[in-house]
Amino acid sequence: MGDGPPVARWRKSSYSSGDTGACLETRITSDGLIAVRDSKDRSRGAFVFSVAGWSAFVNHLKG
Repeated sequence: MGDGPPVARWRKSSYSSGDTGACLETRITSDGLIAVRDSKDRSRGAFVFSVAGWSAFVNHLKG
């Protein structure tokens, strides 16, 4: 067992909507980063953020 954070399964955002096609999934990577992907097109890979970067991104979107 490693010393880093546990690797989580992909989780679908509670704000995702099946009607509009806007669906995001997130997970914590083995090195503690936040991975974000489009659940409708997983072949495109994921954006990866530090915790601070993800927090800043989300706060910017909230305005």
